[in-house]
Amino acid sequence: MHRIELLPKAGGQARILALGAHCDDIEIGCGGTMLRLAAERPDLEVLWVVLASSPERAAEARASAAEFLAGFHRWRLVVHEFRDGYLPYTGAEVKDAFEALKDYAPDIIFTHHRDDRHQDHRLVSDLTWNTWRSHLVLEYEIPKYDGDFGSPNVFAPLPSAVLDRKIDLILAHFPTQANKHWLGRDLLRAVARIRGMECVAPEQLAEAFYSRKVAF
Repeated sequence: MHRIELLPKAGGQARILALGAHCDDIEIGCGGTMLRLAAERPDLEVLWVVLASSPERAAEARASAAEFLAGFHRWRLVVHEFRDGYLPYTGAEVKDAFEALKDYAPDIIFTHHRDDRHQDHRLVSDLTWNTWRSHLVLEYEIPKYDGDFGSPNVFAPLPSAVLDRKIDLILAHFPTQANKHWLGRDLLRAVARIRGMECVAPEQLAEAFYSRKVAF
């Protein structure tokens, strides 16, 4: 397993953009990686954007993101209130939200997997690629009923304590999702264990991503 540095070295201007269709997507897909980066690279600037929410869910998103981002010196949160499940049907408005972010020049973009079967997730992924064509895009995965997991090619090993922190924050901050049969500690840890096995992670845990284009 070959390891590479994806970000400029500390002391330089470096930015991350994290995009999620729903209020808990970023946390589930790359929350551990964000916590790890906050510990390793607090100098990074982060823009965290959520597209679909309701007033209740937006409050959850703001409280959760504040904890996930607390280790970074500079961060900004944007929460829109597009209707959950209907993003493709309000495509023009969602596209406008992406256009408003176009001048942000991140070093890494975290977004949804292009082959995710959820229609909101796919639209966010497609608009990410439409908006930022010359950036490093890492597509994260969300476990769900559709069974659309693939074979990722980029891995972020996680210390066990970081994964535990990720799961604790998700379960604490999203009570509206507590009845979801798939949102549990055992499942979130199982996904990380499988990805950790695939990349021979030091503590056997990892988050995984899909990278379609890399230039070096």
